[in-house]
Amino acid sequence: MEIPKLTARSVILSALLGLDSPDASINGLLAMATDLGLRESTVRVALTRLVAAGDLERTNGRCRLSPRLVERQQRQDHALHPARRDWDGMWDLAVVTVGSESSTERALLRDTLRKARLGEIREGVWARPANLDLEFPPDLRRRLDLFRAAPEEASTDLASRLFAPATWAASAVDLLDALGAAPGIADRFEVAAAIVRHILRDPLLPGELLPEPWPGDRLRDGYEDFRNELTGLAAQHLTPHRA
Repeated sequence: MEIPKLTARSVILSALLGLDSPDASINGLLAMATDLGLRESTVRVALTRLVAAGDLERTNGRCRLSPRLVERQQRQDHALHPARRDWDGMWDLAVVTVGSESSTERALLRDTLRKARLGEIREGVWARPANLDLEFPPDLRRRLDLFRAAPEEASTDLASRLFAPATWAASAVDLLDALGAAPGIADRFEVAAAIVRHILRDPLLPGELLPEPWPGDRLRDGYEDFRNELTGLAAQHLTPHRA
């Protein structure tokens, strides 16, 4: 699979999203990015654009993720360490009963439901196996009716149709191979960023509905190994005394 090349924007955001704290010194970010082969001037431009776009907040020589990206960081952490319940064969069904007034609202609704790991059966009807605790923002929750149901269709077939787990697994194996073949930390950084994006699309299905062998845990372990490597690099540059 094609892996996007390393950019200054991706280094800044991936570093902040991948660390325990969403806050870092600007000088440290510059040093870290240049260690990864990027030009300092390019990183400064990326920082300015991220601040202007509202993705970062900049104060006293430090920058931190915006509240929106802090939420993304939390979602990323939850995806890396998902909490799943034992599955009893039932499915959660979310039916949109209050429509959207604009295409932007409709797109936001669909994106939020996908982030909650639901698949679309038909327009306005979403479902997934009932092995997760579903949580929705209040403005979305008031537009949904929720049900617990058992499908007539075999659950393995329905899961395959809605979530294509075999396709996800094949891409995960490709990413693991790419991570193992990456010769340097900059190359591993590129692969790791793609791994995070892929993990965020993991449907988190019950084990009974997954093709074997399932590479989800191996992919998370591979990312955690890189994250430890990145933390070591970050410790050289992003500690508070460098602000």
